[in-house]
Amino acid sequence: MTGAALGPDALAQVFEGERARLLRLAHRVLGSRSDAEDAVQEAWLRLARQEPGAIDNLGAWLTTVVGRVCLDMLRSRRAAPGVPHDEWLAGLEVVADDAPTPEDDAVLADSVGLALLIVLETLRPDERLAFVLHDVFAVPFEQIGQIIGRSTDTTKMLASRARRKVRGTPQQTDRQQARAVVAAFVTAARTGDFDGLLRVLDPDVTLRSHTARGVLVKIGATAVATAAQRGTVFRGRPVLVNGEPGLVLWDASGRPRALMACTVVGERIVDMVSILDPARLEQLDLPEPPPAT
Repeated sequence: MTGAALGPDALAQVFEGERARLLRLAHRVLGSRSDAEDAVQEAWLRLARQEPGAIDNLGAWLTTVVGRVCLDMLRSRRAAPGVPHDEWLAGLEVVADDAPTPEDDAVLADSVGLALLIVLETLRPDERLAFVLHDVFAVPFEQIGQIIGRSTDTTKMLASRARRKVRGTPQQTDRQQARAVVAAFVTAARTGDFDGLLRVLDPDVTLRSHTARGVLVKIGATAVATAAQRGTVFRGRPVLVNGEPGLVLWDASGRPRALMACTVVGERIVDMVSILDPARLEQLDLPEPPPAT
């Protein structure tokens, strides 16, 4: 497909036909739907400035442009002074788990699971882009090399290095079973059932709590169960966070106090992310709290 014979209206129509694919690609690379939408919009602005006939393969050209925009965005995240590397938290997709809408399902289908997202955040921008474009979207290494400014062989090495880091990411069990495991965890936490908590926690479970003072990490079922055993008086609602089951808690005035998400493998929770920082919670698009009882 070329842009040679396309007028402005036809070019816009072709771009709209590519938008969903480009949005999926950018979402996978960046881990944030809002950032992905910005990247795709930038690609449209650059396309609109191109001379007719200057593009031989429109689909490949758009992939290249979106890839380069995503790479610039990833590099900017790392280069920004004073900005923590966990800004991706603001891009989490959180929907109520009681009745997700078709729009919610479409967003979650493109979301990156939390366990994988955490691993992707440890990769260098060029490693992350090479891995996602090749392993997820089957973009040829030669084209990826042109995007990141590296040789084909170097690009293969970057993707291979990223693949080794990603290989250990836990693969979550089916959503229905995962919901049941998380529900059992929540019940045990509310009632202070220490043994019940241990039954649903993997012995090597990791809990990352993002607080106003920084990230607190607890490793091991005993440490996590001890932290969760205190119970809560807050109102809660089951949610899906990037497609993984979790819970939002609100206080009596309706202010969000915590967001939790779990990665479940088999019948146990292997990874947990908790957001307790009020400023970060305010950044998230959260569902409405349940009615007060």
